[in-house]
Amino acid sequence: MTKHYQASSRADWDSGGDVHPSGPAIASSRLAPAGYFEQLDWLAAAMSGNLAHLRMEDVSKGILKALDQIAAAADVASCRLLELSESGSIVGVHGVGSPGDAQSGTLPAPQIWSWLTERVARGETVLIGGLDDYPPDAFAAREHARRAEVGPVLGLPASVGGQVTGAFVVQGTRRLGCWSQPLVQRLRLMADMLAATLRRCRDESALRASVAEVERLNLRLQADNGYLKEEIKHYHNFDEIVGESAALRLALTRLSQVAATNSSVLLLGPTGTGKELFARALHERSRRHARPLVRVNCAALPPTLIESELFGHEKGAFTGAVATRQGRFELADGGTIFLDEIGDLPPDIQVKFLRVLQEGEFERVGSCRTRRVDVRVIAATHQDLEAAVAQGTFRADLFYRLSVYPITLPSLAERKEDIPRLVWFFIQRLQRELGRRISVVPDALMQTLQEHAWPGNVRELENVVERAMIASSGDALRLDETFIVKRSTDAMMAQTDNLDAVQRAHIEAVLRKCGWRINGLGNAAERLGLHPNTLRFRMKKLAVVCPPGRDRRQPPATQGRTH
Repeated sequence: MTKHYQASSRADWDSGGDVHPSGPAIASSRLAPAGYFEQLDWLAAAMSGNLAHLRMEDVSKGILKALDQIAAAADVASCRLLELSESGSIVGVHGVGSPGDAQSGTLPAPQIWSWLTERVARGETVLIGGLDDYPPDAFAAREHARRAEVGPVLGLPASVGGQVTGAFVVQGTRRLGCWSQPLVQRLRLMADMLAATLRRCRDESALRASVAEVERLNLRLQADNGYLKEEIKHYHNFDEIVGESAALRLALTRLSQVAATNSSVLLLGPTGTGKELFARALHERSRRHARPLVRVNCAALPPTLIESELFGHEKGAFTGAVATRQGRFELADGGTIFLDEIGDLPPDIQVKFLRVLQEGEFERVGSCRTRRVDVRVIAATHQDLEAAVAQGTFRADLFYRLSVYPITLPSLAERKEDIPRLVWFFIQRLQRELGRRISVVPDALMQTLQEHAWPGNVRELENVVERAMIASSGDALRLDETFIVKRSTDAMMAQTDNLDAVQRAHIEAVLRKCGWRINGLGNAAERLGLHPNTLRFRMKKLAVVCPPGRDRRQPPATQGRTH
């Protein structure tokens, strides 16, 4: 009785004889033509050299050419190479279909060949001589063979180092009575050559992917390093948030509550209150502290460049784009991005920024490829964003997405009890840089500082302390004269709305700066934009009196020359 299916190992083929589905050693009914096997041997030798020198991008074409040459030399209907995954499923097909196939150039549906690939993946050789030789689990393949009048079929494992990476499927013609052992041995050798080529292609592809990933990481590392070198100049630690006032403690409590989360934070408060310090404190106390905190000052960027700065651009995207550039969001991937003065973001950028917040997706300028990032956003502004939303200059959905957890930073006027600590903090930080050693701050001076309005907040206080240290020659801090003059002028203007009083205070302040000199380059009349006689008239009208020993009519020596 004829067997329906026969599978054998490589050792079975090496034992000699012709193998046929009806028996292990029946002679071939077809005699090989003269030079038949010599031609196959010559083809195998030529394939070995040609396949070894194929470039990766030419592998598919090279394999197709080799399959055509094998089919012609072996005098069979078609040869195909099925790429197999580790699980044995078909992941790729090489070879042209025979005229009997339902679709030219492709194999039938993969499930039709699953019975064959399962056996080949185990290292077995599959031989089919006729319809009766298909096993019971190959019903679909048998029906396809019956409809398409498929001839004998040979399935060989294509192996590299004992691992099956493909199935080499040969379809013979009806005049081929059996698969002879010499033919199968040569076809198996060429199948292994093709498998080695596929393995080399896979390895080279994986290597290229690894190299590309390394290059991508190197570019990212270079970008991170470049950014961090810029940041080192502005680096502050969250320990620099100085003070113990109730208003500051409330803001720090809210900071501690939200720092460990990934929620967006909106820092509110006047300019100069230390919003960047709070952003750094949030980042340093978050789970993202190992990645960088990337700063963007939205108010400092031109509207034409802000999209490129945030999202990056491709080479040639616009005039001056001579190279591909990563945007700030890509640099901050895995970390935090701090967007200062978010209220100045143009409306067209607000839409794209909202998409990054909601979906984590964006496109570089000049690119259609969507990129994904995982970034925590901390925004800051001194503006009233709710009013901006009402006026239509700021998107409501973006405002609500940003203000998940708002923190209001107190002005210096709300935390005047912190001024002594801040003054000593600035002294300690600046004295080495300025070459000063301050050990005494007079009580009267400290009281003056605490009574000042500080419209510029902490930033203004730092500048005043630095100027005072420059003006101090001993170990005691002494306020710079410009601060005293400005303070007296501001006090005068704050105490009265009378125009004459304001003019008098301003003229006196300018005269003090000029040593009470009216005439001459850079002196009072020129600074006030008045003719010297006009200034003298106003001084007389406003009762501005020259201090004793000062002759306001005497011009500087440089102005007394005659020509």
